[in-house]
Amino acid sequence: MSHSPSGPTAHPQSFGSATKGCLLFLGVVLIASLGGFALFDGDDYGIYSLLPTAVVLGMAILTRRTIESLLAGALVGLLMVDPTSVVSQGSDILLGVLGNDTVTWIILVCGLFGSLIALLVKTGGVLTFGDAVTKHIHSRRQSLLATWLLGLVIFVDDYLNALAISASMKKITDRFNISREKLAYVVDSTAAPICILVPFSTWAVFFAGLLEENDIAGNGMNLYIEAIPFMFYAWVAAALVPLVALGWIPNLGPMKAAEARAAAGQPIPSGVDDSALEVADDGRKRPHLLNFLLPIVTLIFFTWYYDIDILRGVIVALAVTLVLIASQRLLSFHDTFDTALEGFKSMIMPLGTLVAGFALKEVNDALGLTDYVISTVQPLMTPGMLPTVVFITMAFLAFATASFWGLFAVAMPIVLPLAASLDAHMPLVVGALISASAFGSHACFYGDSTVLSAQGAGCTPMAHALTQLPYVLIAAAIAAAIFLIAGHL
Repeated sequence: MSHSPSGPTAHPQSFGSATKGCLLFLGVVLIASLGGFALFDGDDYGIYSLLPTAVVLGMAILTRRTIESLLAGALVGLLMVDPTSVVSQGSDILLGVLGNDTVTWIILVCGLFGSLIALLVKTGGVLTFGDAVTKHIHSRRQSLLATWLLGLVIFVDDYLNALAISASMKKITDRFNISREKLAYVVDSTAAPICILVPFSTWAVFFAGLLEENDIAGNGMNLYIEAIPFMFYAWVAAALVPLVALGWIPNLGPMKAAEARAAAGQPIPSGVDDSALEVADDGRKRPHLLNFLLPIVTLIFFTWYYDIDILRGVIVALAVTLVLIASQRLLSFHDTFDTALEGFKSMIMPLGTLVAGFALKEVNDALGLTDYVISTVQPLMTPGMLPTVVFITMAFLAFATASFWGLFAVAMPIVLPLAASLDAHMPLVVGALISASAFGSHACFYGDSTVLSAQGAGCTPMAHALTQLPYVLIAAAIAAAIFLIAGHL
């Protein structure tokens, strides 16, 4: 059953936060409506293009509700564009988002991944893996370090990291009273940050293609590989994890509260329904470890075999899993497909967040947010400052728009020719650009990696985002300092 507050005495702070969020939203809606009629000069929204993002962040922090905050920000942006056509504009944007090939691909990948995990859980494959790993893990530090090492090994795709590792490790971390939020942080820190450091991941293939399209320095993959040593955010973010796992960096801010709750015997946050992907230990004989390893190895191999396409990889892995279930009679025909459907359904909430995030991106594009921010910081761009300015600016935009790939298709034709004209160190500038993308994926409250890491670990996206934020900001500050030094050397 749900543990949501159901009365005036349940969680008064939640009621107060929700009220403040609603009041903030109503006030901004009024301003945006008036602005849409009178304040904005044609299509030039200037600094006002930041307003929808500010509303999203403000409401998300106050209410801790992600989808509602995203839709509120999108509504504010639509009111700014034209208050008289909000319904028609909004419906067109939603239809466009749901008809987008990338969004459809994400829905299929995440849904089928949910089905695969649910089947591995139901048949006991995850418990078998847990038993095998637990023999070698005897402390909370070892369990966190093992999670981190798995993230370094499974580097093909950030979705694969976010979902497979968290689902297979959470029973182990639960045993040592580690909060699901800390598990989500460790998993998320080895998703995009690790994927960009490996030249045959989905991220590398995409960005190398962008570099090739922009005709910079000939071969795009060669330039990408040259830039890997300069992707400072990824290196720092990944290196912080073992320091946190070992306790050398203490629990900070909301993470301290989450760990205190877990230490008291409650690793899973209140109100989180993790039942669809939860491992139930009913004492039955475990299936062979191969029932877990074969689908996962199949997933990794065929993702690579099909040119880093995780959708095709997960389809083949599901087929292998179904054959294993049928051949060993682990589940009945009806149970098998009911479980697969339950797993798919468990991804509806994170997918709703992603769709709302894409809708907000479309609204921000209509307001010219990216062009405004880039044109504002362009005067600061000298050869020495360029990498730092690029990293900070693009990191903010990636965080604000939840666009970690599409945004850079817009930015590269602006930033790379500017770097060439200033005779800046091109691999360093490319490293700054791609580091900013990894930061956005890592930090954004409603980004796909954040949402899926939280879903896999069994906590809410907002709880995960807020608990990992101090560590993300530490990594970003260190990376910015390194970019500043490197740019002047």
